[in-house]
Amino acid sequence: MRRVILYIAASLDGYIAGENGGVDWLDSEAAPDDAGNGYEAFLREIDTIVMGYNTYRQVTEELSPGKWVYAGKKTYVLTHRGIANLPEIQFVCQPAERLIETLQQEDGKGIWICGGAKIIHPLLQQNLIDEFRITIIPILLGRGIPLFGALDCRIPLQLISTQKNGNLLELTYRRRAQEKEGK
Repeated sequence: MRRVILYIAASLDGYIAGENGGVDWLDSEAAPDDAGNGYEAFLREIDTIVMGYNTYRQVTEELSPGKWVYAGKKTYVLTHRGIANLPEIQFVCQPAERLIETLQQEDGKGIWICGGAKIIHPLLQQNLIDEFRITIIPILLGRGIPLFGALDCRIPLQLISTQKNGNLLELTYRRRAQEKEGK
């Protein structure tokens, strides 16, 4: 079965976006460089990306306007908007957990959960994320959209690795094997 990997940046106080959903704090000084944090190696591990519409909009309008930075990867954008599909981007209207369960049954590499919180939360509730790669950005936002909201369950994890890249720290955790079976 394909691995589902949450790979995301968060502020030191645990937010993935500012109070109004902005990601301007992910500036070029804080952005991880490919050589130091293994981003390019990570991209070789996956062939599918899942994100919500807000994350898609941020990528295409704020972080990398005019250029699709995930070329060569099949991307699914979960949205209720009726948007026409693009060659590598499929806009789908279904629960995140149903999409992930379908994708896990298909052949392929890892599945990257790129964001945002409305996608992450139901996957956590259904225990569908296998690996957590969190890059901690050295900033305290004070408030915003939390990486993990309140959960109805515990999800025990095991620390796999830590990687320091300048002022950034990438933490990699895996869900404990016995917990997935008890889902």
